[in-house]
Amino acid sequence: MESLKVLNKKRIKEIILKIEEQYNIKDLKLNYVFFQNTKGKVFIVSNEFKGLNFEDLNINSLGLYFANIKDENVRLSIEGSQLIGDKVKKNVVKINDEELRDWLLGDDLIDKEGEGYVLIKNKDDFYGSGRISGNKLLNFVPKEKRINVI
Repeated sequence: MESLKVLNKKRIKEIILKIEEQYNIKDLKLNYVFFQNTKGKVFIVSNEFKGLNFEDLNINSLGLYFANIKDENVRLSIEGSQLIGDKVKKNVVKINDEELRDWLLGDDLIDKEGEGYVLIKNKDDFYGSGRISGNKLLNFVPKEKRINVI
């Protein structure tokens, strides 16, 4: 059974610095308690929970799923992208309504410029992260959040 680990201030600062660098954000303030599970998923809860002993709880998620960290790359969840999206100054891919439909179906998008992790934006809304590799935008929308069209 996996359990959550409360992240210390140093590790939280490393994650925030990575996000600031990746999306050209100045002085990002995320005043939350951060947890990470053994699969690299990062969850956040209100600072009002600071001081509670979570180490003894055998749980695998708590609060809001914020990001996934693999090989020191930070990939924001849909909710994580919505939380910081209005502060992002680079690595945003704007998509039209037709592309949004394909994205929410779980399809990759082609003919996209850039490299690495990007946030997906349609009009004023953010729809998570993708990774551009070879002009292809790889989709990370979880199966349980994809739309089904018959």
